[in-house]
Amino acid sequence: MTTTAGRARTTTAAARPGPAWRNWSGTATAHAQRFWRPRDAADVVRAVRWAARAGLRVRAVGGGHSFTDAAVTDGVLLSLDHLSGLEHLERRPDGTAHVTVGAGTRLRTLNRLLAAHGLAMENLGDIDRQSVAGAISTGTHGTGARLGGLATQVVGVRLVGADGEVRAVDATRDPALFEVARLGLGSVGVLVAVTLRVVPAFTLRAREEAHDLVDVLDRLDGPDGWVATTDHVDLYWFPFTRRALVKRNDRVPAGSGPRLAVRRRLEDELLQNGAFELTNRVAAALPRTVPALNAVAARALADRTYCAPSADVLVTRRRVVFREMEYAVPRDALRDVVEEVDAWLRRTREPVPFPVEIRFTAPDDVWLSTAYQRPSAYLAVHQYHRLPHARYFDAVEAIVRTVDGRPHWGKLHGLDAARLAELYPRFDDARAVRAEHDPDGLFRNAYTDRVLGPVLRP
Repeated sequence: MTTTAGRARTTTAAARPGPAWRNWSGTATAHAQRFWRPRDAADVVRAVRWAARAGLRVRAVGGGHSFTDAAVTDGVLLSLDHLSGLEHLERRPDGTAHVTVGAGTRLRTLNRLLAAHGLAMENLGDIDRQSVAGAISTGTHGTGARLGGLATQVVGVRLVGADGEVRAVDATRDPALFEVARLGLGSVGVLVAVTLRVVPAFTLRAREEAHDLVDVLDRLDGPDGWVATTDHVDLYWFPFTRRALVKRNDRVPAGSGPRLAVRRRLEDELLQNGAFELTNRVAAALPRTVPALNAVAARALADRTYCAPSADVLVTRRRVVFREMEYAVPRDALRDVVEEVDAWLRRTREPVPFPVEIRFTAPDDVWLSTAYQRPSAYLAVHQYHRLPHARYFDAVEAIVRTVDGRPHWGKLHGLDAARLAELYPRFDDARAVRAEHDPDGLFRNAYTDRVLGPVLRP
């Protein structure tokens, strides 16, 4: 074993027994036998083949922003950091473009690369620290009732399979493998490149307004409701209050105003991170003060309107460490879910200083997408990392279970393969693809075993 490992270190970049790896939120830790930083697809091939010969399992990690143990392994952990940057750009007659980037490209880097070419992602989540591979593989989605999640913007991928071969797949070349490769928790191989459909760069007018929660729920739906008439709707409701901040973002011509001043951006950073960290520290030390703290925060919400490039509006800087669980529920069930969560919080007085976030997406046809074949509302609950989260998350999970909520694959939840099979019509098809392309379970770990089930040999 020593001789084999020594040879691998000379052919594959930075292979070593590494220190324990931890994800961003501190909810997952990996003690891998080998930690590799491959520099290209050939390095990934060598690492995968070496692991197969050594009888070790393989997982890949990008930004480490998943709250689950999706990347954890005691075998070989591959960092995708060096697989970054723009490989190819093909402009299309309709003004869109197909861009191929390294799978480890962070979203913030991707946004800068696209902007330099006058392009942008059609939709984004509110955090840009993830790698492209991690974001699509766990179902990152953003918001917009006429828009799909990031996986719907993927038109092709290149991956290294369990046999060590590199495959380029898309909707016409091995479409079943493409489906599970673009959203499947890395269960059929290691992504090395992703081709995305992107759009001409666009400006958004952001309107942020504080409203009564009941008024918000009344105005969301219907043909003239905010969700139907706005490009991107995002709202934050503070527990123990009736106040919610509603963010409505619509496309406007480039150069529209008003712009967000640099001074205001600095103030945002201070309020959203510095002051919010202090508030949460007080909440952790004095949990009984949480309703009062939330009341102060809700009263401080102020209305404003500004215009900026899409990524600057959709992405939020978050430095306060938290735990998160998020469920996609049928759109028509949202009001009942919110009211039940509100009732549980008021009844139990569970100390929750973080706002509840609600977003929306269009139905799509990605097999393991949380929005598969249904218009979806997303309810995300957060808890400061110094406060207990289990009772709160368990209660919300019980509420959304009654409406067939689907959990975000990269965020905390308690569901297993048996329950998930009931929620996804193409779940068994995805499992069959996994069994075909990884019959020996080279890419499995405890998390994939729980949510996808054990690998079933074909």
